[in-house]
Amino acid sequence: MDKLRSPGGCPWDAEQDHQTLLKYLLEESYEFIEAVEENDRTDMQEELGDLLLQVFFHSRIAEEDKDQPFDIEDVARTIADKLERRHPHVFGETSVKDSNEVLENWEKQKAIEKGRNSAIDGVPTAQPALPLIAKLLYRVDKFDYKLDIKRDFQLTEGIDSDSFGELMVGIIAQAVELGIDPEASLRNAANALIRDIQVHEQGRIGL
Repeated sequence: MDKLRSPGGCPWDAEQDHQTLLKYLLEESYEFIEAVEENDRTDMQEELGDLLLQVFFHSRIAEEDKDQPFDIEDVARTIADKLERRHPHVFGETSVKDSNEVLENWEKQKAIEKGRNSAIDGVPTAQPALPLIAKLLYRVDKFDYKLDIKRDFQLTEGIDSDSFGELMVGIIAQAVELGIDPEASLRNAANALIRDIQVHEQGRIGL
């Protein structure tokens, strides 16, 4: 990667920056997901290599920044240090009962490190609406408060993942028939959920 970015290397690679590479990072991520879903071990190996290339590529570009340069060694050191901090039950003296407690400690440590006081802090709002809402609801639960979320129907007990998927497809199909953009509609709902969280948190601060 260093040779590709250096004088005499590849003109295309030399022209890239963090922004121009973002679409490739997304594409490679989706391709790895597909390989996992198809249990294609050969493709999994290849796609992980493509993802690793993106890490090296971005790290090599970062070396050239005049104000805050970093390289692949800094990236590796940062994640290694983070894993040690987030696993005090492995690298420290903390004891845990199960994986749920591991996740609770992880979220608490992350909140301390990032200085997060809101369930919204650190949630990438540019992601697709469905995982955005799922992440927001997860965060709200971790911050230990409940929101009044509208429920016009209740899922039957015992519904499995496949049945729920079919239900979602049916809802989306009806939206399309009515000329409703499902993603745009869900994103509007996500933004409304964010506003509700902010109002709720402001009320808690005022107490």
